[in-house]
Amino acid sequence: MSRPVTIVTGGSRGIGAAICARLAGDGHDLAVGYVSNSAAAEDVAEAARSAGVRCVTVRADTSQEADVERLFDTAAAELGPVTGLVNNAGVTGPLGPLADSRTGDLRRVIDVNLVGPLLCCRRAARDMAAHGGGAIVNISSAAATLGGPGDYVHYAASKAAVDALTIGLSKELGQDGIRVNAVAPGIIDTEMHATMGDPERPARMAGAIPLGRPGQAPEVAAAVAWLLSPDASYTTGAVLRVSGGR
Repeated sequence: MSRPVTIVTGGSRGIGAAICARLAGDGHDLAVGYVSNSAAAEDVAEAARSAGVRCVTVRADTSQEADVERLFDTAAAELGPVTGLVNNAGVTGPLGPLADSRTGDLRRVIDVNLVGPLLCCRRAARDMAAHGGGAIVNISSAAATLGGPGDYVHYAASKAAVDALTIGLSKELGQDGIRVNAVAPGIIDTEMHATMGDPERPARMAGAIPLGRPGQAPEVAAAVAWLLSPDASYTTGAVLRVSGGR
């Protein structure tokens, strides 16, 4: 039996890198999409190859249609028909109230967090339907229901849209044998918090989490791996919260 072929966007760091490591361990051939850090992407790819699977890296800004097309074309040409997609690439922009935000930051968040998954899902729907099915996992956020007040309501809004995309597309593509689900992480201890300007945020927020700690990237990766696996064969349209109870 041939191995699954899975595209992971934003796969060079944080949750994306953990997803790639878990999927490689589960026997997926991988196409790792990344936007800028080629060295980090290659480190992820080398680790995957060491696990015994094939892996290619593709520089791609998923908010750009041409980059999305190239990502899928490269995956298919190098690895074979794409059977899985993980829409992980995402940005938050600087933390702060909406009234202080810059229009460029708002547009970038929507472009990456919503337009990107839409473009990737559109291409995946076409390719997977042509080959008899597949599975898509969108990375949402607990912020989609919490709202992110004072921090990033624009990011929360983009992730709420991802939830709606997940539910609607699961109903649209079910007849084609394509499952569409989402994972909604809570506070996860990754470098994303430093990038948004608050590296101590996971530790500071621990007291507001019922389990008393921030999550780790491999815990999110485990949920993604299950949703892509045959064990989740009757699961579609689900938004699986991985948030420590928050």
